[in-house]
Amino acid sequence: MSEQLPRGGHELSPAEIEALTARWSRSWTPAEVARRLEGVATPWCVAGGWALDLFHGRRTREHGDIEVAIPAAGFPEVRDRFPGYVFDAAGSGRIWADATPRTLAAVHQTWLRDPATGDYLLDVVREPHDGDTWICRHDPTVRLPYREIIHHGADGIPYLAPELVLLFKAKHARPKDRADFAVTVPELTAARRDALAALLAHTYPDHPWLADLRG
Repeated sequence: MSEQLPRGGHELSPAEIEALTARWSRSWTPAEVARRLEGVATPWCVAGGWALDLFHGRRTREHGDIEVAIPAAGFPEVRDRFPGYVFDAAGSGRIWADATPRTLAAVHQTWLRDPATGDYLLDVVREPHDGDTWICRHDPTVRLPYREIIHHGADGIPYLAPELVLLFKAKHARPKDRADFAVTVPELTAARRDALAALLAHTYPDHPWLADLRG
């Protein structure tokens, strides 16, 4: 993805940003997303807070939206699963409605919109990759095979490895991210804790979560 935002788009006002909560309130569940993406060839997985709940096997908190991660090259196949809906690109407080390929190349978030209601139902995050190797967009030196980062819950729904979910959450460490860290770390195996500590030390060497992981 390019680091320079494309021209155009709509800059959201504070009121419009606040209204996004309502627009996302009818977003799909992981089960509904899995039903709609059944059989796609491109690797995909639930990411964010919902991924941690799939790891736990239980609902740990409310979720304001749902996101799935896919390799960027697989987006056309995923997009074709949603006829009648529109994908808007989003980034840095702007929305590009019914995004063009040029806009998609510049940002990584793609929000699926129901044109009849204006509701957002799914955030498709298009990730950098090298063939079957996933590349962390926050630190391109972190590269792992897709077969190692995608796990499946008891219901078969694919989700991003919890240590990678927490690595993404570490960047901003909002209250919900800190809560997710506190709930998840005690349930990680020693190997996963070590992996998370190594990832944080590599990407955010002064991160406060390191003390908890090493304690």
